[in-house]
Amino acid sequence: MLRPMPIPVIPDATARVARAAFPKGTLCMRLRDTFDALYRDEDFAGLYPNTGHPGVPPWRLALVTVFQFLEHLSDRQAAEQVRGRIDWKYALSLELDDPGFNFSVLCEFRARLIAGGQEQLLLDRLLTCFREQGLLKLRGRQRTDSTHVLSCARKLSRLESVGETLRAALNAIATVAPEWLSWCPEGWFSRYGPRVEMARMPKGQEEGRAYASEVGQDGFLLLERLDTAGPEEVRSLPAVEVLRRMWTLQFVRDESGVRLQAGRTENVRDRFNSPYDPEALYAAKGGMGWYGYRVHLTEVCDVDAPHIITNVTTTEAALTDYEAIDDIHHALAAREVLPGEHLMDGGYVSGDLMIRAKARHGVEVIGPTRRNPSWQARTGGYDVSAFEIDWE
Repeated sequence: MLRPMPIPVIPDATARVARAAFPKGTLCMRLRDTFDALYRDEDFAGLYPNTGHPGVPPWRLALVTVFQFLEHLSDRQAAEQVRGRIDWKYALSLELDDPGFNFSVLCEFRARLIAGGQEQLLLDRLLTCFREQGLLKLRGRQRTDSTHVLSCARKLSRLESVGETLRAALNAIATVAPEWLSWCPEGWFSRYGPRVEMARMPKGQEEGRAYASEVGQDGFLLLERLDTAGPEEVRSLPAVEVLRRMWTLQFVRDESGVRLQAGRTENVRDRFNSPYDPEALYAAKGGMGWYGYRVHLTEVCDVDAPHIITNVTTTEAALTDYEAIDDIHHALAAREVLPGEHLMDGGYVSGDLMIRAKARHGVEVIGPTRRNPSWQARTGGYDVSAFEIDWE
């Protein structure tokens, strides 16, 4: 449960030792001195139940999360810093002998933010503090660009991907309703027991086609059994839904049997690689292809102001820059941090965007327009000027 409490003052012993050890202060100490604690327990009131045992104050977890990001630390490392770093204890108002908390609490805190739809809360509160301190220049110049976010799941070959997807579905079913799997052919337990990539995969094309056909038939058999006699709690398992997606994308079944789709014919926006991260889709940009996501970062770029990040938008990897820019403008407007001039590359810019952004938000979009890819636009091509119209 959450029992909001005022931010405690920094203990005298902690303040004395920290200032003696760091006469000029550290980044963490300067953040505390300038912005107090940045966050309040009340900021997170909607994420906690009203009953239960009080846990670690969320304002501390939020601040640790910020420090963790600044120093590129894992959860374990961040928890160790809370126990051992004097400047962190100073910023967190902790006694010198405070033992801190278990590292898993940080993961649970992030899960609460996600479950409550408050992923942007930490950034929003930071921007509010920056605005109050006069550090955030409004209606100035900002820029937006995107980069890739790689999935943490191991990249699998096509055969490994379909085999592991079926194995993951069987394991999920075995956890919920193990007795229901009693009908499975005996060979399935040896074929799909260990992780697929740990087994010896077929080398030749004929062996590969035979393996794919066998796995495809097994998957279709499982799906048919689920549709006709599967319990509702089994049919609705996320791993079973992933199996349906994968089989729809990868397999063809007709009178000649079951086989993989010829080539990569599925919609690129639907293509995923691992059953353990099915939201990580395929995309390509600048000659690079990846499975994962795409993140769009917007920052202040005035020469006389700090370069502060004002928005972070994460999308499906296959969603283009142009398709994301309207959501970015809406997010900036909601935070009241819209720029007067918005710099971006050609992937975002179009004529209608320039007109739309100016009319809706008063934002002037600055950037190169996309090149005309048609053959008429190439050097030596025929365009309208090469023709005369005989109106008679």
